[in-house]
Amino acid sequence: MTDTTTALEPLVARLAETAPGLRVETGPGATGIYAYDASNYRVPPRAVVFPRSADDVVAVLQACRQAAVPVTARGAGTSMAGNAVGPGVVLDFSRYMNRILDIDVQARTARVEAGVVLDALHGATALHGLTFGPDPSSHSRCTLGGMIGNDACGNRSVRHGRTSSHIEALEIVTADGVRAVADRTGLHAADPSDADAVQRVARLEADVRRLIDTNLGPIRTELGRIPRQVSGYQLHHLLPEHGFDMARALVGTEGTCAVVTAATVRLVATAQASTLLTLGYDDVVDAAEDVPEILRWSPTAVEGMDEAIVATMRARRGPDSVTGLPEGQAWLYVELDGDDQAAVDARAAELLDVLKARGRMTGGRVVHSPQERRSLWRVREDGAGLAARLVDGGESWPGWEDAAVAPQNLAAYLRDFRNLLATHDLTGVLYGHFGAGCVHVRIDFDLATDTGRTAARRFLSEAATLVVLHGGTLSGEHGDGRARSELLEVMYSHHMIRTFAAFKDAFDPEGLLNPQIIVAPAALDADLALHTPELLPVDTLFSFPHDEDGFAGAVRRCVGVGRCRSDAGGVMCPSYRATGEENASTRGRARLLQEMVRGETVQDGWRSSEVKDALDLCLSCKACSSDCPVGVDMATYKAEFLHQHYKGRLRPRSHYSLGWLPLTSALAGYAARPLNALLRGPVGTLLARLGGVTTKRRIPAFAPRHALRKALRTAKTDEPSRALLFVDSFTRAFRPQVAGAASRVLADAGIPCTTQDGLCCGLTWVSTGQLTLARKIMARTVARLDNGDDRPIVVAEPSCAAALKRDVPELLDTDAARRVADRVHTLTGALTDLAEPGWTPPELPDNVVLQTHCHEYATFKGRHPRDLLNRLGVGKIDEAEGCCGLAGNFGFEEQHYDTSMAVADLALKPRLDALDTDAPAVVVADGFSCATQIDHLAADRGIRALHLAELLDPAADRPGETS
Repeated sequence: MTDTTTALEPLVARLAETAPGLRVETGPGATGIYAYDASNYRVPPRAVVFPRSADDVVAVLQACRQAAVPVTARGAGTSMAGNAVGPGVVLDFSRYMNRILDIDVQARTARVEAGVVLDALHGATALHGLTFGPDPSSHSRCTLGGMIGNDACGNRSVRHGRTSSHIEALEIVTADGVRAVADRTGLHAADPSDADAVQRVARLEADVRRLIDTNLGPIRTELGRIPRQVSGYQLHHLLPEHGFDMARALVGTEGTCAVVTAATVRLVATAQASTLLTLGYDDVVDAAEDVPEILRWSPTAVEGMDEAIVATMRARRGPDSVTGLPEGQAWLYVELDGDDQAAVDARAAELLDVLKARGRMTGGRVVHSPQERRSLWRVREDGAGLAARLVDGGESWPGWEDAAVAPQNLAAYLRDFRNLLATHDLTGVLYGHFGAGCVHVRIDFDLATDTGRTAARRFLSEAATLVVLHGGTLSGEHGDGRARSELLEVMYSHHMIRTFAAFKDAFDPEGLLNPQIIVAPAALDADLALHTPELLPVDTLFSFPHDEDGFAGAVRRCVGVGRCRSDAGGVMCPSYRATGEENASTRGRARLLQEMVRGETVQDGWRSSEVKDALDLCLSCKACSSDCPVGVDMATYKAEFLHQHYKGRLRPRSHYSLGWLPLTSALAGYAARPLNALLRGPVGTLLARLGGVTTKRRIPAFAPRHALRKALRTAKTDEPSRALLFVDSFTRAFRPQVAGAASRVLADAGIPCTTQDGLCCGLTWVSTGQLTLARKIMARTVARLDNGDDRPIVVAEPSCAAALKRDVPELLDTDAARRVADRVHTLTGALTDLAEPGWTPPELPDNVVLQTHCHEYATFKGRHPRDLLNRLGVGKIDEAEGCCGLAGNFGFEEQHYDTSMAVADLALKPRLDALDTDAPAVVVADGFSCATQIDHLAADRGIRALHLAELLDPAADRPGETS
């Protein structure tokens, strides 16, 4: 193959000529991000291209062939084997080629472009009672093109098998730029009137037919032996007895033979009824022993996992994040379905009795609650990320994460595999599709040192020999990629390896499509991301206490699983959901920060403009610190970067106007009325522009200094104080009535309090990266609060509570800061944990629209307003699950206004628009930012957000009305 260092200028120029408007990116801000997928590998591309049509793909392949530049097709970039990274041009299909072209309900098929996300297809087909059977755990972001590339399976593969079983036809572009259709009978030119294309496709099909005809014996004996045999090429689909099914044969080729632009897929009917059993065991081997019996009951899913994943989930998201599991140290999920719920439930109970009689279970139960089922499935679906960074801080890696055996051999294989791990002094976190015999495991390899890499290579070689001895396959759904292609010679004969090479050569004689994958593979320990010659010296103000290597270890948390690319579920990542851009996702930013630390693609360190641009649209919502399975905290990374980036330099104007808001708002209180009047006129517009603040928002009115004293005067009680109410800068400056209401609510709940005014958590200086000042302010606050008083500290503003809880100890890194943080509660948390037993608030409304502050959602796990309102008897809570979009200073900054509103459009605005203004539900938003955004969106309709304290205020004349 020609050297891939060929200059790109002629290629880019040719693309500009043949595909006008095609988006091509060659800078470090793109190539650094696309150097990674979810594997152990790092392969920086020369360019990233975002096609909008099959014609664009044709133009790219023709130009790349002329320039001898390799091409790698990519969907969501969630490959764990390294098959979505490449050294030439990366084609990202997810950005634009993501249309569902047709759904034929009668034929039960759908035609989709390669970049369609699986959940989008699920949503569209569910309207017709249909679905696409294979459902990988990454269903919220994986694309159909990626699933086709890997021959993906998923949690319900016991019922639905692999993607290849559900493909009717593939629309492809060959390496030389010819459009063709691969279907169940062969290969055809996409345009029958194009004589040249017809001839070239016919010649290609004839070459493949000759190859199959001369290798019938090895193909019949070596391929298709077990259900999950994904490794290599699936040439048995081309056997005469299978009708020369070219569509299925190209599934699982990992982009090495052709580029898939669209597919016609087969749909299945959705089940009318289903139920879930959770079964506990002492270990995964005992669980695997029961799998053959469970399979006799025709389940849809049999999933397994060990205790490390559950412990990490509970540590990251709170003890209530995993409920419904019986006692045990390993678990199976078993899903049964049918046409009648009562019959399904009866069958589940009968299966449970049978398994109890077998004597291996430590416990088992049928999970009836839909909420518990969703919680349990999320644990399993986040397995790869949760296993990557465990509760003890240890790191683990893929590489041998996808081996499979026949289900009846699973227990014996797991027993031997665990012995192999022990022999090599390695620890593996096990989970996977036990019903299909497929085991996912992340292992604590040392991939950063020569000694560790040598040990990992030795282990992987022995693991390959072991799984083959058990009649298994190196890969069961993730593909071979860079991780396992070198090991194919352990699994297959030399004859079959040559046959694979001949098959690729027929399609791609110049070896330009995803090179070094399956055929002529790279060494499995080449291009490892952790093989880093030098790292940028990193001396940070944040302590990063949970990461052994400080900032470098913190950004390394991202392993690429891509949950931040989901469009629904949780809050992460609002900027990605609003823009659809990889560099606006948590993963994209983390990868670019990794490149910055590495110092190769991104060479300017803390001064990097590419990193600054990627972080620019981060709302600092902190949702990733909770929603990301590995606990990436991009808000903290951004604050540290801004501190370092602007050290000794002039900052953006908004860093001064908004970052110093606690100080300026305190001064504004001395002349609030005239100042508010001034700000509502032309002077306010001028000041906003000078301060880098958008003029499309009304500046909130400042409260006079006496307003807080007045609000608290009516909240006094003679009861001895049990708590300290911390009056934050936002509450004092903009809504002092909330402090009064909070004080009354706490007293009513049996938590009388005294107030602490005049202190600041430092949040606005943190979010604008002014960390030196933030530390001074925080140190003063901690000195005042850590005075021997151990009373709980209740903070009405969730963002300030979160800053005291997390930012203060991580920035000051003192015992005093940690003692203060341990005492901090939101109002929701205080009422949940500290209220007198039997406390009931005044009458509450039946319907509430709720906007939970992102910082509260992320930092105070298991203490969310929705749960409290449910417990207090609110009948219907419509929660806007997602960021409000204002996010402190972000939505006030001039350049971020449009993104702020786009984020609001995702969840909050639709709920406000749906309110009946004649009889509206009460809108609750504890965060000042959230309430301000709601005022901006709906004040003209008379809709105002209440703080939880105002809703529960015993002095209110009616629910939600403060006297």
